[in-house]
Amino acid sequence: MAGESSGQESFAQAWSTVAALAPERPAIVCGQRHLTFGDFAARAGALARSLHDDGLRAGDKVAIELVNSPEYLEAFFAAQLLGCVPVNVNYRYVDNELAYLLDNSDAAAIVYHDEFAETVAAAIEARAIERPLARYQVAHDGKGVLAREVRDYDDAVTSASIEAASGWLPPHVPGGDDLVFIYTGGTTGAPKAVMWRSGDLALALWQMARPGTQPPSARTTIERGRAAATVLPACPLMHGTGLFIALSTLSGGGTVVLIDAPRLDPVAVWDAIAREGVRVLTIVGDAFARPLLDALDSERDRWDLSGLSAITSSGVTWSPETKRALLAHLPGITLIDSLGASEGLMTRNEARTSEDVRPAGFAASDRLVVVADDGTLCEPGDGRIGLLGVGGPIPIGYYKDPEKTAATFRSVGGRHYSIPGDYARIEPDGIVTLLGRGSACINTGGEKVYPEEVELVLRSHPSVSDCVVVGVVDERWGEMVVALIEASSPTRANGSVEGQGFDDAAVAAHCRDRLAAYKCPKRFVVLESLGRSPAGKADYAYLRRLATEAVEP
Repeated sequence: MAGESSGQESFAQAWSTVAALAPERPAIVCGQRHLTFGDFAARAGALARSLHDDGLRAGDKVAIELVNSPEYLEAFFAAQLLGCVPVNVNYRYVDNELAYLLDNSDAAAIVYHDEFAETVAAAIEARAIERPLARYQVAHDGKGVLAREVRDYDDAVTSASIEAASGWLPPHVPGGDDLVFIYTGGTTGAPKAVMWRSGDLALALWQMARPGTQPPSARTTIERGRAAATVLPACPLMHGTGLFIALSTLSGGGTVVLIDAPRLDPVAVWDAIAREGVRVLTIVGDAFARPLLDALDSERDRWDLSGLSAITSSGVTWSPETKRALLAHLPGITLIDSLGASEGLMTRNEARTSEDVRPAGFAASDRLVVVADDGTLCEPGDGRIGLLGVGGPIPIGYYKDPEKTAATFRSVGGRHYSIPGDYARIEPDGIVTLLGRGSACINTGGEKVYPEEVELVLRSHPSVSDCVVVGVVDERWGEMVVALIEASSPTRANGSVEGQGFDDAAVAAHCRDRLAAYKCPKRFVVLESLGRSPAGKADYAYLRRLATEAVEP
């Protein structure tokens, strides 16, 4: 276990306090739906009562497979009220991927939107999970049929259910040691749950912008009458970037504006910002910024965005060119680059004018270090390359993976650090230069793709003899997933190599049936040989160059 508990209040404690002291404050807005903190707490309390009636107790896991909607945060709140562990689910998963997560997390309940009903049912059947799994289906697009063994979410949080639960107190008293799981990719491709104490995560989110300070309690915030922020996470709550900003905003008595669509809709984002007076927009690098910028370029005078004061980004490169273009549309706004991961929240930098814009650089400090191979800390300008480490409040480890926990969350020089695997060096001026993941992880649009998982699926197709999956730089998505294929029956034609009978469309369909869409290769490059070493090792640098040349216009 990494570090001592922070003693900070949990999200459930903070939100309950705001609901008690300022029940009419707006908490969540989603289209025409407006929930006050009083509504939010009442609905979460009713859901907690229902989950308790279904047998859930402190420590049980509640999987949440929902697009951005009030129900996502209600389910998170309800789980924490019971001392249960909220578990994020990527709604792009197909049934075998979801089955793995439900099994790995020991989920006792799942809350999901109706469009995912078939995937949930297939996942449960595929893994033949023996332990009871309470299922709550949320009406969203009307496609999912409510099966007999599934509970209707709306019934659990109706006025009658709220009234029935109004005098009920959960047997668990929420506290900062209650856990939150954030599933993230592992080096072998299988997702792993990062275990955060709720209080530690709350403290880490506060100290991202205010290093060395302690956050006020929710009671103090409300009693001082501080103005609350209105925030729109344009990225999914199922990932840390979107979820973290929502959690911290609600803890300060602020309002979270949501768009309940599974994909980015730039027009809907700008509409909501103008309509709801959003002050902070959260995105994932150029993958989100470019489409949003295109919408502004197309309709320059459509929106009044004078209330927007900041755009924050994390997870994918946010290019200087895109930043400058946004500043041209939104003079006076602050652009914030955050450096962090599910395993640890690090630091950020800001730009307010075009002159401030430069490639993201982050200053080394007691909280942000670079650890050399010999276990010592790198110093500014010493030229050594090491692994980035973040101190302060960090997770306690990975669920069910003590070996990876020991490798990632460790002590260096008497202090605890999270060292998730990003290589870096410290320049003479103290700025940390990021050099990329130590593994072959591909980052496409903020999603992590680990080649081994994709390669296993590709090799299960009869026309693929061998393959290597790499990431190729892509202007919008950061990286594109490209598969280099050694076909089962290669044949040479016109100086190039083609797979005899190799059908790109068929192999792509094969992948889509077994993997989330973002993991599927966008391009296939067929080679006579991958040129593996006698030990079976692939030359990834060489293959990545071949892939880059093949996909260049």
